[in-house]
Amino acid sequence: MMSYRIFLAGAAGAIGRRLTPLLHSAGHYVCGSTRSESKADALRLLGADPVVVDVFDATALSTAVSLARPDVVIHQLTDLPKDLDARKMGAAIIRTARIRREGTRNLVRAAIAAGAHRLVAQSIAWAYAPGAEPHTETDPLEAGAEGDGGINVQGLLALEDLTLKSPPLEGVVLRYGQLYGPGTASERPSNHAPLHVDAAAYAALLAIDHGDPGIYNIAQSNGHVSTEKARAELGWTPDFRLPG
Repeated sequence: MMSYRIFLAGAAGAIGRRLTPLLHSAGHYVCGSTRSESKADALRLLGADPVVVDVFDATALSTAVSLARPDVVIHQLTDLPKDLDARKMGAAIIRTARIRREGTRNLVRAAIAAGAHRLVAQSIAWAYAPGAEPHTETDPLEAGAEGDGGINVQGLLALEDLTLKSPPLEGVVLRYGQLYGPGTASERPSNHAPLHVDAAAYAALLAIDHGDPGIYNIAQSNGHVSTEKARAELGWTPDFRLPG
């Protein structure tokens, strides 16, 4: 595997904390972003060169990405409560949708300006429009959803469109299943497209230089979404776990 310079946006999140040591141990340079100064030392211990920056500050973000000189930018940004508290989710969905619209736009512009060649971005695998299952990557998302679901899907559509249609960047969208494991809201898999957080991180590691640009479903075997494309083209397995 070649060694790359990686800008990891959202390095202090649930996936980012598992992905950072994976990238570091594979020989890649990792510049990991966080909005919180208090998380910088933890990122450094995981093997990242931390940078404190807000994705909505386009000028500061562009400077941070430029200084990192990345070959690949990985977008793992969300703003959800750690325990997915239902009382907080309405506001969190609005914040995360804004990240996916405005934050992704800023990140794409910064990546292009810095000369990155690939962008790997986090989406979700349980927002497909009703239809025959298991869903493949060519099936549409539920663009007509209402309420919180509609806000969520519109954010996803913006993120995916920006990721896939921003040349010269090669865009890779990872539609993740419902996360469980260390640092997530659950230690046990859900009944709908479950995905261990380590296997999610592994998919992002592979996506930096495996597979053609496009969309990949990332989940354990289930009846709702097909993951054959990720297994075949990325060489991904849902059984991957970090040691220890």
